[in-house]
Formats: sequence, structure tokens, C-alpha cells
Amino acid sequence: MPTERELLNRIVVRRDVFDGKPIIRDMRISVEQVLGMLAAGDTPEDVLREYTFLEPEDIQACLLFAHRSMSGEHVHARISIREST
Repeated sequence: MPTERELLNRIVVRRDVFDGKPIIRDMRISVEQVLGMLAAGDTPEDVLREYTFLEPEDIQACLLFAHRSMSGEHVHARISIREST
């Protein structure tokens, strides 16, 4: 089972992708998109079927990111912020 740090390392912020919204593993899918699907009633299995390149740990990372953000932690300071290359 991955540690919380390993999970949060899956979340990346790139200023040149989605205006700096947190994304998963440097791909063009946002944490917001995954959380929106879950909030709309999709199961994690539904998300994984829709986005076959995602891994179960990516969904767990999104949930952890949301939890930490709502708890008032400065999660953005802990995740990787990358400049465009």
C-alpha cells in the first residue's frame, strides 16, 4: 500500500496545463475531473474503465488531495509544480 507521500507525488501542477489545476501523473486529466465523476455517482471502477491509463492509486491520490485540501492543509506546497518545457 502506497504511503500518503507516494500518493501525493502522483499529483502535479503545471502552469501550462489546465491553467495550473492539479493533474494526475503529469497527464492531461485533472484531479477535479476524477472527483467530479465520483461525486456524480461513478464508482472508482467506472473511472478506471473510462480512463484506462489511470491506476487505482491515482483515484486514491485524488481523494487524499481533496481531503487534505478541505482540512486546510497547504497541499499545493507539497506537490510538484513544473514549469513548461
